[in-house]
This record gives sequence, structure tokens and C-alpha cells, in this order.
Amino acid sequence: MPKALSGQSMLQPTDNPLIAGVISIAISAILTILVREFARRYGHVAKPKSDRWHKKPTAMLGGVAIAAATLIGYLVFVPKNTQSLVVVGASAWLFVVGLIDDVFNIKPYQKLFGQLIGATFVVGFGLTLPLTGNQLIDIWVTVFWIIGITNAINLLDNMDGLAAGIAAIAAGSLAFGMFGSSPAGEIILVTVFIGALIGFLFFNFNPASIFMGDCGSMFVGFLLSTSVLLGQSGGRSRGIFSILAVPVLILFVPIFDTTFVTVLRKLWGRKASQGGRDHTSHRLVALGLSERSAVMMLYGFAIVAGALAIAVSQLPVTSSLALIGLFTAALTIIGVYLSKVKVYEETEEELAASNNAVFAFLIHFSHKRRVFEVILDAFLITVCYYGAYVFLFGPFEQSGNWELFLSTVPILLILKLFAFFFVGVYRGIWRYTSISDLIVYAKGVFIGSILSALAVLVLYRFQNFSRAVFALDALLLLFALAGSRMAFRFIREIIPSPHEAEGRRALIYGAGDGGEMLLRELRKNSDWNFRPVGFVDDDPLKKDKLINGLKVFDSNGSLARVCRDLEINAILISTGKIEAAALKEVKEFCREADIQLYRAEIKIEPLGFD
Repeated sequence: MPKALSGQSMLQPTDNPLIAGVISIAISAILTILVREFARRYGHVAKPKSDRWHKKPTAMLGGVAIAAATLIGYLVFVPKNTQSLVVVGASAWLFVVGLIDDVFNIKPYQKLFGQLIGATFVVGFGLTLPLTGNQLIDIWVTVFWIIGITNAINLLDNMDGLAAGIAAIAAGSLAFGMFGSSPAGEIILVTVFIGALIGFLFFNFNPASIFMGDCGSMFVGFLLSTSVLLGQSGGRSRGIFSILAVPVLILFVPIFDTTFVTVLRKLWGRKASQGGRDHTSHRLVALGLSERSAVMMLYGFAIVAGALAIAVSQLPVTSSLALIGLFTAALTIIGVYLSKVKVYEETEEELAASNNAVFAFLIHFSHKRRVFEVILDAFLITVCYYGAYVFLFGPFEQSGNWELFLSTVPILLILKLFAFFFVGVYRGIWRYTSISDLIVYAKGVFIGSILSALAVLVLYRFQNFSRAVFALDALLLLFALAGSRMAFRFIREIIPSPHEAEGRRALIYGAGDGGEMLLRELRKNSDWNFRPVGFVDDDPLKKDKLINGLKVFDSNGSLARVCRDLEINAILISTGKIEAAALKEVKEFCREADIQLYRAEIKIEPLGFD
């Protein structure tokens, strides 16, 4: 029997996945250059459109380089077996379907038919997610998984470097999780695929000189979804939870983005399959991030999700559920925040909403958000109580503490939620959370913990219960409650305003409380069209200090230089304590320098009845 078909590679160095991956990078980079020149010469370029992100004609067919590099790497380096041949062969078929779409622009149902053929071919050779034990159900779940991930990667290919980078990170997490539990051939196949993606990414990252096209996104998505099946088949999985949780986490970013976009488009009355600039990446850019920063942030989410997938495969189910729940809660909060970002013209959104009564109801309902808050708090109460046990006793599922935990969770949920209602936790607005709100949260946690401890004392006489668990639980819950409420403010702080780089460059005169309040108001209210770039103050002790990231300059004799260096268009006076002589000097300077002058101090004055 030839060596290539006997389960051995033709070349000995290929036993090292790292070597195979590096060589695949070089092959992919060379092929990408060649494909790019071919696409430019023969007019296979993507022209800018209103629903697309790029602004200049860009070469297409980058997927040819990805697929070719992967296939070459597979033929040269990977020991052959039936499963890998099926996966690579079906992925090659999806590449052909995508290439036909790139050249002839076929209809969505025709692409779906091609995807069904590929998925059927894979499950026909026994590659399925063994979820239920019922073969028919498992087959349909697997087909749905393959088609869903394939289209998720296709939808994710909406910004330079995004789809290729996320796919490389996901494949990296998959390869890392395969070590020690999967045959070397499967690991080498995935590393060759990673190399092909990285070689292409050199030319696809912002600013991209080539796009992968449908031939690339469909090949990448299909190979990713079916490579996951290699790690689940053959009885190597730990159970239903790992079978489902690990692959979902590895591909969490494309799943999240697809779900997010699909739900919002349906609510707005748009087709889920149509192109658009309403993806997660686009909304991050609309918030003020650069394209690179938005893509890098999504890379970070993918890395965290991949690390979580690896942890889930090693941890007990309950610990894994807690970690996944916290991660999902964090992503849900981010999703709620991003859903409020305007990505279309106001009139277009209003027209879509007017034709969708369900959407109008949900928009009205979303302003309340109380049901979501209660559900979130119920989850946090459970996780913090569980976390307190784990912190003090380690994994306790096989001990008597587990029965105590299960029997008291419902009691804690009811009493603590009641305490939150009682003290007014659900009356606040998240984006305005302040110190006074934190005091309310502390009261709610304290009362809820006291009531819980009393209930355990009355019902169980505190036998076999640890008092330290209840104390630690209260501390964890306070941090979790405050953290969830501060999330919106935190997001607004780390992500700049979409209008921060716009507006008239303004200098705030007065580096005191009034100036700080004015700065916060300017950053919240883009309608004023000011971009604060610094403070100026008469007090020399405040010179070179920072207020919310902006430097304080000395106004004594240096106002002209500061305005010139910072290219100031307007000065906003935030204090009423400025002396008349100094105010007159500022007015004369602004008149000569053609700088607008405004009084923006906050006052409370009696209003007459005449």
C-alpha cells in the first residue's frame, strides 16, 4: 500500500504541526500575491457600494489562495484517513460553489442547495454531533450547525481582516484543544488551515488589498464547522455539554454577530440575508473606534471565547456553566448597548419601525429593561452563591455541600430579589449610575443576605452550613451587581463618542467643578458640536494637571500660545469667578484671533412670575 494512504505522511518533517503551519503561511502569502494580480488584471474586483464598507475597488478571489494553500498543505503534510478526506473534499466543493457565486452571482437558495449537498456528504460518512443518541436528530442538528457556521463566516466577512482573523483564532483554539486527545493528522490539518488564513491575512488586514469573496468565506466557514466534528466524533467527547459548549464557544464571535444582526434586521423589517452596515464591527466604528480597533476588539472577544472553550473542556459542568453564563451576560450587555447605535438614517429606521408593530412594542419595552434586569440579577445571585462555595471548598459537586447549595438557591433568589425591589434597585438608569446608586445596591445586598441567613437559620438551624459562605456571597454579589450596572458607563468611557473627532475644537476656561461638569456634558451631547481638547485656568497650581484625560494649561500670559498650539476654535467659560479684567482680556483676544467665546457656567436663579 502506498505510504500516503497508510496513515503516514510522505515527508517526515510534517510530524511537527508548527513546521507545516509555517510552510502553509508562506505558500498562502505567495498565492495571495498571484491571485491579487490576476484579479486586478482581469477585472475581478469589488466596487464600493452603499451597503458595503470599502471605499475603493479591491481585488476579489482571495479565497482561491486560502483554499489552494490548505489543499496543498493537506496533500503534502497530513496523514490521510477517511474523515479528513471527507472534510477537505466537502470544503473544496463549497469553495467551488462560492467561486461560481463570485463569478456569476447566483441566488441565495442556489448557494443553500450547494451547502446542503456538502453537509449531507459529511454526515453521510458518519461525522455528526452525538448530542441526543437519536441518529436522525443528530444528523439534522449537525446539518444545521454546518450550514449555520458557514453562513456566519460569510456574514462576518464585512470588514478588512475580520473573517480571516476570527477564523484563524477559532482554528487556533480548536487545535490547542485537540492536543493530547486527537490524532496528529487532525491537528496538522487544522494548523495548515491556520497557516493559509494567516498568509492571506497579511494582505487582507486593514487596509486590505484583496478580499476573500464567497469562495473564501464559504470554504473557511465549512472547513471550520466540519473540523469541529473531527474532535467530537469517535467517542472522544466528554459528554453532551462539551459536545455543544466547546464548538459554540470556539466560534462564538461569528455566532454572536449572526444572531445579533439577524434579530435586529427582523425587528427593523429588513431581510436577514441582505447586505448592510449594521454588523457588530460597523457599530463599534459608529461609536468612534477606528476600523482596526474595532477588528482588534472582536479578535479579543474571540480569544477570550477560545480560552473559555479550552477551560470548559477541563472543568466540571457546573463551573463551566458559571463561566459561560458570566461571559454570555457580559456579551448580552454589550449587545444591548450596541443595538442602540444608529447605523442608518433616522428616517429609514422610523419608516421600518412604523411598518412593524412588534418592533414598536419592543422598543417601548426595551426602555424599561426591568425584566432583563431581574433575570440578570437572578443569574448573578446564583453564580455568586455558587462561587462562594467554590472559593471556600473547591469543586463541591460530589460533597454534601452540593445538596445544601441546591436546596437553598431558590430561597436566596426569592429573598434577595425581594430585597432589591424593596430598596429600589430597579428604579435607576444604568448609564447614570452614581455613588448614591451603589449605596442602594449595598443596602439591597445587605438586607437580602440577612434575610437569607435568617431563613436558613429558621428552616435548617444552620446545621452543616458555613457562615463564611454567606459573607463571601454578599461581597461577590455586591461587586457583581455594581459591575453590571456600571457596565454601560464603562463602555462609554472605553469607547469614544462617535462625534469625539468632530466639532469645533474648544478650550474650557476654568478647571474646577463647573469645568468638569461641562466636559462631561459636552461629551454626552454631540448636538452642541464642540470637541473639548483642554482646560485653561488662572491658578498656577493646576498647571499640567489632568481632568478626565485633558490637560490643564496656565492662562497667565500664555492663552494665545495655547490656542495656537491646540488650534482652538472656541473658548467656553465655565466659571463665574473670573475677574472682570481677565474676562475683558479674554474677550479682546478672542475678537482679534477670530475665536468664538461662550459662557457655559451652570447657574440656578429664581424665576419671577411676571
